[in-house]
This record gives sequence, structure tokens and C-alpha cells, in this order.
Amino acid sequence: MAMDAEKASPPVALTAHPVPEHDLRDDRSDRSDSFSFKASSLFHKALRMGRVEEKGIHPIPIEDRTMTRFFNIFTIWFSINANILGITFGMLGPVAYGLSLRDSSLVILFFGLLSTIAPAYLATFGPKTGMRQMIHARYSFGRYLVSIPVLLNLATLTGFAVVIFVVGGQCLSAVSSGHLTPDVGIVIIGILTLAISFCGFQVLHYYETYAFIPAIIAVIIATGCGGHELHKQAPPVEVAPAANYLSFGMIIASYMLPWAAIASDLTTYFDPKVPSYVHLINPETPKKRKRGKKANKTPFLRWRIFAYSYLGLLAPTVPLMVLGAAMAGVLPNVDAWNEAYNNAGTGGVLAAMLSSAGGFGKFILVILSLTLLGNSGGSMYAITLNFQTLIPGLHKVPRYVFAIVVTVITIPIAIKAQNNFFDNLENFLSLIGYWSASFIGIVSVEHLVFRRGDHQSYDHAIWSVASELPLGVAAIAAGTICYALVVPCMAQIWYVGPLAETTGDIGFELAFTLSSLFYIPFRYLEKRLTGR
Repeated sequence: MAMDAEKASPPVALTAHPVPEHDLRDDRSDRSDSFSFKASSLFHKALRMGRVEEKGIHPIPIEDRTMTRFFNIFTIWFSINANILGITFGMLGPVAYGLSLRDSSLVILFFGLLSTIAPAYLATFGPKTGMRQMIHARYSFGRYLVSIPVLLNLATLTGFAVVIFVVGGQCLSAVSSGHLTPDVGIVIIGILTLAISFCGFQVLHYYETYAFIPAIIAVIIATGCGGHELHKQAPPVEVAPAANYLSFGMIIASYMLPWAAIASDLTTYFDPKVPSYVHLINPETPKKRKRGKKANKTPFLRWRIFAYSYLGLLAPTVPLMVLGAAMAGVLPNVDAWNEAYNNAGTGGVLAAMLSSAGGFGKFILVILSLTLLGNSGGSMYAITLNFQTLIPGLHKVPRYVFAIVVTVITIPIAIKAQNNFFDNLENFLSLIGYWSASFIGIVSVEHLVFRRGDHQSYDHAIWSVASELPLGVAAIAAGTICYALVVPCMAQIWYVGPLAETTGDIGFELAFTLSSLFYIPFRYLEKRLTGR
């Protein structure tokens, strides 16, 4: 600018007429604004180069839903669950409820098959609506009252992150024979989780595509090294009452059901125009029938997104939980494992199993601890999206900012929670299943009954318009009133309801059923009074 001024005016004019001070300030301000704009452009360019997702909770337009590798849905769910967290949950059967390996395995299988249906079903909404799960929930709970399930979901996801950090930290501590404290191990797992969740959807899917491979190999090696001890199952001290079977089933359901509250978060970018059903024999084009040959009345059609989600959740979880139950069943008969369990929990038992492999065994234990990143990365990604949904205006804050904040909060909580870990885990898991079941019932009834199963009825134009969305009172009322009967059927360490003393914990079954039934008349009344 100075050179242009010199060419336009003689030097004498510059001396005789100095530039006013306010013009200099304006010039400096312009240069500052230009520098800020360039810095911002460079920052966003770096984010794009690093594949950091910035869109957050905004509904994804149909033109941006272009992913067609539907098998990635299977791999992301498989990788999220192919880790030692399932082993930890399975150990609760013998340790907390006094069940044998056989009985624990049957409970794990039955309740796993049942409770996986809900998250797999809600995962199908992602490509069809382009909405994150809690944004989709606004069409039942309303713009503001949706904050209640969002808060509950945040508590659930943060609780899972705490559990993962603790288990991972225990594993890393066991590798070093205690030289690395569990606290430091928790910090390491937390930072690695942040690195994955910071980037977002594309990086998460890319990571989860391959993360399950070393996880499965490491679990197989650990089982091979310590498997010769697994036949030494200790029979239960006494026959477990029937109530314990249902209470342990509640634990299994509490592992599966919360995935429903984030299911569509992981499928929103997939192409909705690709047919939902696929012919398993020939997925491209069916062969022409020969003349006179009758058509096959059962063409083996499968709903791809549902099937990939269901199998991705179930296939790794059930075997790993059964392995955990088997490991817990031998603790009274294998002193080395029992001592390791008392010192370092699940990580200690795995270290004892791998001790015969020496240094290679320690390497495998490190791999096993890192398998948790598949789960924690997905959970932390969903946490950041839920924060943006919580309060109006927070959707303007970039998603990756919340990833940093949540990690900083979660690490000290995990360090504190490692004391009396299994008691804390049992209390946490038993509570989260109730609200998850109510949530599933309400959003499912809204879709199937009031929207007639029409995904097009979720209008993107009103996703954040409170006056156009449902009021949400019907959903909150249905989800609250049902607890008048749910509470007497709860069986917790700190409270056992009068009905649960006989039946065991049947809270999540009642929460789902009653919330669904109550929502129908409440929603009809809400629509009649408000017109929306």
C-alpha cells in the first residue's frame, strides 16, 4: 500500500500532509482482519487435511449421504465391541451373581439376542433421515425437553468411557508389573481416545474397518496361552436363585441397549437410495428364470443395515462375555489368576494368562488394552454430538472442542472410579438400562404408529424449530409415569424392590413395554391440543 501511495503522490505531499491517526488504525485493523481470516482458513484447511469432521449435529443433506460400502457398518460395530470390555462384563455372572459358566453363557446368549434388536433397528434411521439419534429424538421429545434424554445419554456414554479408561489403565499397569500405575495407564488411554474421536466420522469408520483384526488375534492368543486352565471351573457355592438370572440378564441388556441412543450417529452418511434389501445369492441383478420355472417365494432377502448392525454388535460380544464368565469361574481354583485379579482386575487376569509367553505376552497385553480404543472412540464421538444437542446454541461450537473438554473431565473421574471398580460397574450398568428401554419404546412408537413408518415425515427444515416440533410432554410423561411400576421391580445393591425380591430385576422389560403403551394416548392428546 505504501509503494502505491509513493507512485501516486510526490514525496513532498507525503511530508506536508501526514496520514491521520484514525486512518492508520483502520489500516492496522484491516491487516489484522486479513491475518485472522488467513489464519482461520489455514486452520480449517488443516482440519480438512486431517479429515476432522466439522458438521456436528446438523441433518446431513441427501446429496452428502454418499457412502455405499455398507459392510463398514458391520466392521464399525464389530470393532467397537471386539475388545476386553465384553470380558469384564461377562465376569460379573460368576463374580457378582454366583452363576456357573453354563448358566452365565445361556443368559448372555438369550439376552444378547434379544437386546441387540433395538440398536440395530434404530441404526437403519441414519441413511433414511440423515439425522443423528438425538436429533431424530426431537421429533418425539421436542426441541427443549429432548435435553432430558440427552443428559441421560451423556451420563451413560461418559460412564462407559470411564469403565474403558479404567480397564485399559489396569491392563497397561499389569504389563509393567505395577511399575506403571493404573492412573498413568488411564491417562494414556484417554489421550489415545481423544486422538480418534477428535477427527470424526470418516476417520472413525476408517479406523474401525481394521481395528478388530489385531483385537481378535490378540484375544485368540491370550485364550490359547491360558486356555489349559479354563476347565478348572469352580462350582457355585450355592444354587443361585432365579432372580439372579434375570438380574444378570439386566446387565447384558444394559450393555447392548444404550447403543440404540447413538445408533444412527454411525450411519448418517450412507446412501439412502441404495435398496435396503439385498439378494444374498446375487446382489446385483437377479438371474432370469427359465420359462416354466416357478418363482422362488422365499428369495432370502435381508435388510442390510439392520443385519450388518445386528451381527456387528452380537458376533464379538457374546463370545467375549462367555470368555469372561469362563475366566471368572476358575478364579477360586487358580491362585495365580485370583491374585492377579485382586491386584489389577481384568487386566491382571489377562496378564496371568499370557505370563507363559514372556515378553511376547506383554506385547499382546498392550494390544488387548489398545483394543478398547475402538469402543471409547465411538463413545466419545457420540458424546461430542450429544453436547451439541444439549443446549440451544451449542451446535455452533465445533464438535472437536467438546472432544477435548470431555476427555479432560473423564480422566480424573476414571482415576477415582478404579477403587471398588466392580461394585461401581454393577451399579452403573443396572441403572442405564431402564432409561434406554423407555427411550427405545417412545421413539419406535412415534415412528411406527404416528408417522406410519414414513422416514420422509422427519422434515429437515424444522429440526431446530421449537414451534414446529412436538411439544415433548407426551414423551416425558410416558417415560416418567412408567417408573411407578418399574421401581418396585428394580434389584440394585442399594435397593431391591418388593416385586424384584421374587422376580429379579425386570425393570428394563417393564420400562420398554409401559413407556410404549403410555405414549400412544399421551401423544394423541398432545397432537389434538397442539396440532403438532
